[in-house]
Formats: sequence, structure tokens, C-alpha cells
Amino acid sequence: MHRSFRFLRAGLRIARMDLSEHSLRALFKQLGLPDSPAAIDAFIAEHRPLADTVALADASFWTEGQAQFLREEVEEDADWAELVDQLNVRLRG
Repeated sequence: MHRSFRFLRAGLRIARMDLSEHSLRALFKQLGLPDSPAAIDAFIAEHRPLADTVALADASFWTEGQAQFLREEVEEDADWAELVDQLNVRLRG
């Protein structure tokens, strides 16, 4: 079980339990992309290397909805943020 924290505007911290199992496959499914290990590897191979000057969510291969989801997850340090970071690293390598 993963515990994440959200910060309220007043500076208070609340704990929220994330009971879902997040994985890179689940992230791809959430993005509406094929989520088999082979499909994920093929997606990364096709789009790598992503230039250091391009933010992950600004990459040309995302739909508007996908880009918005990725941006919000990172900005809000939401449940998917760690996996979005992992995808970012793999696309840069």
C-alpha cells in the first residue's frame, strides 16, 4: 500500500491512501495506449530520444488529452507522477 500526501492551501498536509496498483502498463492503459510490455518498449523506441528542451507533456506525439493528463499529474504530484517521471526518463535515454 502506498501513502501519498497532498498539501492544502493553508499548508496542512493530509494523507491519502492509494489502493490501486500503478505500473507503467497501467499508465499506458490510462493514456489509452497499447499496454503490453512489447507495445510499451516499441512506443519508447519509436519516440526516443526526446530532446532535453522538450517537456514530456509538450512532446508532439501526445494527444491534447494525454498531454493534459501528464502535465496535471506532475504539477499536482498526483498518484501517477512517479510513473510519469519513469516514462520521462526512459524516453530521454
